Amino acid sequence: MGSGGFLPVVVMVALNVAAAVMVSLVKVAMDGGLDPLVLVTLQQLIASLFLGPIAFFRERKSRPKMTMEIFAYLFASAALGAALRQYMNFVALRYTTATFVTAFSNLAPVLTFLLAAVTRSETLNLRTGTGCAKLAGTLVSLAGAMVLTFYKGMPLTHTHLHHSASPAAAAAAAAAPSPLSAAEVNKRWTLGTVAILGNCVCLACWYLLHGRLAKKYPYVYSCNAFMSTFSFLQVAAIGLCAKRSLAAWLITSKFQILTVLYAGIVACGVSFVLLTWCIEKRGPVFVAAFIPVVQIIVSIIDFTILHESLYLGSVLGSVLVIGGLYLLLWGKRQEALQQHPKVSEHDREQQQQQVQLQP
Repeated sequence: MGSGGFLPVVVMVALNVAAAVMVSLVKVAMDGGLDPLVLVTLQQLIASLFLGPIAFFRERKSRPKMTMEIFAYLFASAALGAALRQYMNFVALRYTTATFVTAFSNLAPVLTFLLAAVTRSETLNLRTGTGCAKLAGTLVSLAGAMVLTFYKGMPLTHTHLHHSASPAAAAAAAAAPSPLSAAEVNKRWTLGTVAILGNCVCLACWYLLHGRLAKKYPYVYSCNAFMSTFSFLQVAAIGLCAKRSLAAWLITSKFQILTVLYAGIVACGVSFVLLTWCIEKRGPVFVAAFIPVVQIIVSIIDFTILHESLYLGSVLGSVLVIGGLYLLLWGKRQEALQQHPKVSEHDREQQQQQVQLQP
């Protein structure tokens, strides 16, 4: 069955299950009062402690000396790809649902293509079938994002909870110390939507920035270890200014401690190592094809364990976003196969960056 046999498939399924579990754990921890800023700070600290030794022993002989240019790229990459992106992702989970967040996150590769086309780092030839496929996939995914944002629809599960003004109402009301008004629920939902949109924009910008960094500093373990360290320092500096009380940083709940450790070690550390292995074995397109699997698993957890309502708008929007994503990936893959091997290799490197920091 091609390079690597069935093992990469098993690993990718396991990685998606791990990512879905993290999203669900974070959602419950947020509802229990865990602050997003505290979570992302501790997550990046644990990830840097986990990845640092791996990068040191694996790449210590080949890694070049740090230059000011590489440092600037790493610092900016850490801010966009880890600190700001993760914070916005956690804020979105706090104010919306896990299913909505994972559905909207599928838009990131599409926004990346859009930004790349605008900045002319990605070609778009509408006179070819592959060019039309990439454009159609982008438009379909954007349409799905609009449906997710503006259309709620009827509840498909837990219909007895259908009394609020948005899909996040039941979760928001349950987590709040007192009942929320419809206006307050809508305000929280809007804030969560803006946050996850910001997450996608940050991730798209990071893809383009990291694509350039990968050419100057092609040492993936060291690169991600430095990113985790720099992002920890960035968020910690902001967090200590915003939350000067020591009590805000003390986590006493066993569940919240488990969530922080899981997010740092499993979601950022182990997952990155296994994801890199899968890319080496089967290529970036194979890995990218598994991106929507997280949403399916999260949706199952969401309404079977967390008892969230699943709405028609979320289903329709998700189908459009995922369909557009696969159409875009197909167009990019076919275009890479038709081009010169040198160009195809460049496309491979660019796509590799687009699957390394999925939520």
